[in-house]
Amino acid sequence: MRRQKYLTLSAMIAYITFINMFVPLSTDVYLPALPEMGNYFAASEFLVGLTLTVFFFTFAASMVLFGPLSDKFGRRPILIFGAAIYTAASLACAVAGDINFLIAGRFFQAVGAGAMITVSTAIIKDCFRGQVMSKILAITQALGVIAPMAAPLIGGFLLTFTNWRGSFVLLTILGAVNLFVAFLFSETLPEQKRYRGDIFQSLTLLVDAARKKYFMAVMIMFALMSAPFMAYLSASSFIYVEQFSLSAQEYSYFFAINASASIAGPILYLKLKNFMSNARLIQLCYLVAILSGILVLTVGQTRAVMFLMSFLPFTVIGAVSRPFAMQILLLEAKENVGTAAAVINFVPSLFGSLGMMLGTLPWENFISGLGIIILTSTTLSIALWILIKFGRFGSARQISSDVTQ
Repeated sequence: MRRQKYLTLSAMIAYITFINMFVPLSTDVYLPALPEMGNYFAASEFLVGLTLTVFFFTFAASMVLFGPLSDKFGRRPILIFGAAIYTAASLACAVAGDINFLIAGRFFQAVGAGAMITVSTAIIKDCFRGQVMSKILAITQALGVIAPMAAPLIGGFLLTFTNWRGSFVLLTILGAVNLFVAFLFSETLPEQKRYRGDIFQSLTLLVDAARKKYFMAVMIMFALMSAPFMAYLSASSFIYVEQFSLSAQEYSYFFAINASASIAGPILYLKLKNFMSNARLIQLCYLVAILSGILVLTVGQTRAVMFLMSFLPFTVIGAVSRPFAMQILLLEAKENVGTAAAVINFVPSLFGSLGMMLGTLPWENFISGLGIIILTSTTLSIALWILIKFGRFGSARQISSDVTQ
C-alpha cells in the first residue's frame, strides 16, 4: 500500500468502504418515504420516481467525466470536490420546497457521488496488488452491504419521529464526515504517472478504453446482471406495500433482509475462487440467476415471504459477481486506471438505470415484470459470454484463468 500520512491500512479500508456506501445510502434510506413524498409535493409516482432515476443516470454519466480528470489531476482533488458537492446537494434536498428543486438536488448529489466512487475504485488499484487487492475488494464489498441493509431500516425509523427531510439531513451529516476525512487523505497517484495532455485530451482516454473489445465485452456481460437488481430497487416498495399490503415499516424489514443476504456474496466469492475456475464460477452465477427468475415468476407471486425467498438467490449471486467482475476488469487496466475505473463503474450503473426504468413499466404486475427482466438479462449475458469464450473479442484471458495469478 502507498504510504498515507494520517490513515492506516485499516482506516483506508474503512474509508474506501464508507465511500462506497454513499450510493446505496443515497437511494435506500428514503425508499420508505416515497409515498409520503408524493403526498407532500402532490406529485405523481413518475415524478417521485425521477428522484431515483435522475440520480442513477447522472451518477453513471459523472463517473465518465471524473475518471479521466482523476488521471490528470490526481485522486485527492477529485475526492474532495465530490465530497463537497455531495454534502451541499444533500442539504439542498433537505430544504427542498417543491419536487423539481428536489430532483435538481438529487442531480448534484449524483455528480458528487460519481466523483467519489470513481476515485475509490482507482485508489484500490493504486494501493493494492495481487491477493491483497482480491481481499480488499471482497472486504469492501462485504462491508458495503451494511448500507443497503441498514438504510431502509434507518429511513423507516426516522419516519417515526420526523418526515422525509430527515433522511436528507442524515445524508448531509455523513457527507460532511466524508469531506473531513477526504482532507486527511494523501494522494496515491504520483505526478510521473499522471496523464500529461490537456483536459479535453484526457477525455479521449474514454474512447481508448471503449476500443478495447475484450474489456468492454466482459464489462457488459457483467453489467447486464445489474439491471434486475436495480429493477427490484425501483419496484420493491410498490410490490411489498401495494401488492402485498405491507406497511412502510414492514417493507423496510423485508428490504433489509434481502440486502443482508448480500453479505454472503463476497465471502462466498473468496471461498469459491480457491477451487473453482473463473468459467465455472460464471456458470454457477448464471444457473442461480435463471433459477431465481423462474421462482419469482411462479411462487414469488403468492406471498411476500415467498417473493423474498425467490429473489434472495439472485441477490447473493449478484454479490458474488461484483468483486469477481471488479478484479477481472482491474487486472485488464494497465494504465490510466482512473479512466478504467470510470468505465468499470459507469457501464453497470447505466444498465442499472435502465433496469430501474424497466422495473416500473406498466407490467401486468411488478413481480412478473421483475421475473422477465431477470431471465432476459441473464440470457443476454450468457449469449455474450459464449461469444467471449469463442474468442470473438480477442483471447478470453481472465475469463478462463485464475484471477489470483
